[in-house]
Amino acid sequence: MTTTIDYGNLMHRAMRGLIQEVLMDVQKKGLPGEHHFFITFDTMHPDVEIADWLSDRYPGEMTVVIQHWFDNLDVTDEGFTITLNFGDNPETLYIPYDAIKTFVDPSVEFGLRFETQNEDDTPDEVAEAPMDEMVEPEDDKAPKEAEVVSLDQFRK
Repeated sequence: MTTTIDYGNLMHRAMRGLIQEVLMDVQKKGLPGEHHFFITFDTMHPDVEIADWLSDRYPGEMTVVIQHWFDNLDVTDEGFTITLNFGDNPETLYIPYDAIKTFVDPSVEFGLRFETQNEDDTPDEVAEAPMDEMVEPEDDKAPKEAEVVSLDQFRK
């Protein structure tokens, strides 16, 4: 029996549950309003499934945008599958929640950033970071600062 409550891991499970719930809602109803997501993930995570040419091009991490065109979104308890367009070349990706490094919805200035991961793939912390460090804008609009959740206040 442990003598402390592991709030850090409880928060990370809750945040992954939040991502899952948001994606499940998008799977059922589509993206509402101006919402769109930038998701950065570890391409070397053992459960990530992407085309070889994508893993060759992005050997450490990759950021995908879920916005104008996506297809076949299938959300499970462990991760999600989605087909995205890469220069008129549709590719299907499987991204487990444990591989996600950042999840940003710039339309409402919300973002999560998982800093590091232990051997059991549990992130150690979520750090604050300006949104412009996490993603590159696709248009001329200057990026806004993201609201990022930090777990440092729960650490001893």
